[in-house]
Amino acid sequence: MLATDVAPGIHRVEDAHVNWYVAEADGALLLIDAGLPASRRSLARALRQLGRRVDQIAALVLTHAHFDHVGFAEFARTRLGVEVWVHDDDVPLARKPRQYTREGSTLRCLATHPDGARIVAEMGLRGAFLAPGVRVVRRFGSEPEPLPLPLPGAPVPVFTPGHTLGHVALHFPDRDAVIAGDALVTLDPYTGATGPRIVARAATADSERALRSLDALAATGATVLLPGHGEPWRDGAAAAVAQARAAGVA
Repeated sequence: MLATDVAPGIHRVEDAHVNWYVAEADGALLLIDAGLPASRRSLARALRQLGRRVDQIAALVLTHAHFDHVGFAEFARTRLGVEVWVHDDDVPLARKPRQYTREGSTLRCLATHPDGARIVAEMGLRGAFLAPGVRVVRRFGSEPEPLPLPLPGAPVPVFTPGHTLGHVALHFPDRDAVIAGDALVTLDPYTGATGPRIVARAATADSERALRSLDALAATGATVLLPGHGEPWRDGAAAAVAQARAAGVA
């Protein structure tokens, strides 16, 4: 499902409760995250609806390399010639996206949260657990003063570790928006809970660090926050962060 202009020139695609984004700038496209393996069909549909071509895709940036966000990344790299960018600390995970660190038991979490079990099952039907790793990536790191990536829209990477060790959000200052990935979501796919929060321990490497990373999201001052799961948040990053802190850790 494509939702156009969730922020100026940024479009949201949602597949089985997983969001990924297409940003337009100067006639080129930037993909942010790659959803599920079945999302390659959504990519084709989105390009048709936007009146764009594959050869206009300049790059794909991963906010993080969990299996539900790298879905068509290797396909885009090998079949479409799209370079895949990922933070240094998530490169090993990008290669093996199902071998991720987590604080809690996924099975125990899903057994006690039927809505989460339903969501994860829907993701599985779209091939989530079969997502291939990305064999070759373009690395970027964390700078003391983050600089825009040399990509369409000039997104500024915001280092937000915790959900994964190399998680980044992408801030588009001129569009007053930040793509938060799973640093802050409005739907926790493992519990089914809605509203701003961090993802449950069942899929988070370090929840204490994830809570600290919320400060970096608030510091962007962005009005629109676009999460990896759930609906866009339009009442400011600071308010989203406050609610996420109040929700705590599941």
